[in-house]
Amino acid sequence: MRRGVHAEVVDAENGYFRLTLGGRSIVCRESLSELTSAVAMSRCQDKRVTLKLLAAAGLAVPQQADAADEDGWLALLASSGAVVVKPVEGEQGKGISVNLRSADEVRAAIARARQFCDRVVVEQFCAGHDLRIVVIDFRVVAAAVRRPPVVVGDGHSSVRALIDKQSRRRAAATGGESRIPLDAETERCIAAQGASLDTVLLADTRLQVRNTANLHTGGTIHDVTAELHPALREAAEQAARALDIPVTGLDFLVPAVDGPDYVIIEANERPGLANHEPQPTAERFVDLLFPRTRAPSPEPGDGRGDPRRRARAGRGT
Repeated sequence: MRRGVHAEVVDAENGYFRLTLGGRSIVCRESLSELTSAVAMSRCQDKRVTLKLLAAAGLAVPQQADAADEDGWLALLASSGAVVVKPVEGEQGKGISVNLRSADEVRAAIARARQFCDRVVVEQFCAGHDLRIVVIDFRVVAAAVRRPPVVVGDGHSSVRALIDKQSRRRAAATGGESRIPLDAETERCIAAQGASLDTVLLADTRLQVRNTANLHTGGTIHDVTAELHPALREAAEQAARALDIPVTGLDFLVPAVDGPDYVIIEANERPGLANHEPQPTAERFVDLLFPRTRAPSPEPGDGRGDPRRRARAGRGT
């Protein structure tokens, strides 16, 4: 509104709205706009295609095998020691099982994943911090580490009760977006640590209840934009160009945010922007849609002007 752009909510429940300025009108669904082509969107939706394109661009990605090819994924499990199972198409961490170390665990995880998509992939497990990098107009705008949900014992509550309490807290903080599912994957993660949903944890004992760090499955998000290594920034921008997508959230696994090593595991065509405050994600999104409304470039020696320049300068790039 400050820029003179008219906003019309088309379908609040499903996140559709229309932005109009003069003769230019663009329909969006959250951060997905008409500027993202159907081809680019399909490249991100199919996790096999995503990694194939990124690998062809020289970027580091984990190995994959089709879940229907048991010999193939058994060989991958033997060579890597641990794997991840995920639906080919999906979001918000649904149907994903992480750090599977036995063939029986993989078979059970494949069955769970097929509840969300009939096509499933088995992927090399790569340890590291779960790093989301948001790229808008082929420039990095924000980066955040996502951490899996953890409950803390109080000496008298069961793990189930602690999860329920944590879920209510996370739901209240995120407008209902973030909850820890009480499903087979949560039970598996807890069992791997020698506990169950009925276990009463000692006071101050911490228990990680999911291996995935997605916000929608109870994970938390922590801004690390200022710490991002230049190699990770370049890899993210290169990945966006390889997928030819103007707005994307790229999921990295990294040993350290301030180091150069990484693998890219997914690309999201509709990343959450509000999750990355105080970084100017929404501002950069409007810059992309209506470039003529950008703030003017500063005069020489002037610290004002384009907020994108100020944000980059503040991150030391």
